[in-house]
Amino acid sequence: MSDGRSECHCVLDHDYGDRDRLDTFNLRTIVHISQYGFSVVLVQPEDPTPGWVYSIGLWHSFRAPELAMFGGDVYEMEETLNTLGRRAAEGGPAEDGEVAPDAARGHPASFRAVEPTWYNAAFPGAVSFYRRPPLPYLQVVWPDGADLFPWQPGTTLDFRRTQPWLWLPPREHPGGVWSRRLRPAP
Repeated sequence: MSDGRSECHCVLDHDYGDRDRLDTFNLRTIVHISQYGFSVVLVQPEDPTPGWVYSIGLWHSFRAPELAMFGGDVYEMEETLNTLGRRAAEGGPAEDGEVAPDAARGHPASFRAVEPTWYNAAFPGAVSFYRRPPLPYLQVVWPDGADLFPWQPGTTLDFRRTQPWLWLPPREHPGGVWSRRLRPAP
């Protein structure tokens, strides 16, 4: 009997009858996961919203939480997620509440569990691949220049708005560009 958490409902593990109609994104994702164990999706910035990156395949391949990072340079964030994905593949997946001292290009990163109501808006490629979320997603939160995280005293209001706070339910999320761009469907 399965506990449900270890089960994977992705398009690789289950035939949903539409494999011959998968789009280019899904086909490329399948190739990356088959070759590397996971894929990293880049969402380019759209003024005024910064970009973000997220993984697909860590759960399928390693039963490790998927990862997402927001608000920085998408190529630097991609590099960070690739590094963290390789750590997960080697048996060192991140956990909710963990602070890793050198995870974000030599700076600490905090890992926070994403509220599943954000999945469709923030991770549409993962929802398409896995078909039956929720699955564990962790937001990789990066600090300011003094290595303070957005919720810590001493950070500026501008810095607190650079990344969404997806561990909060949408009704509790602070207003701003992220809540407008990632507004969950009713």
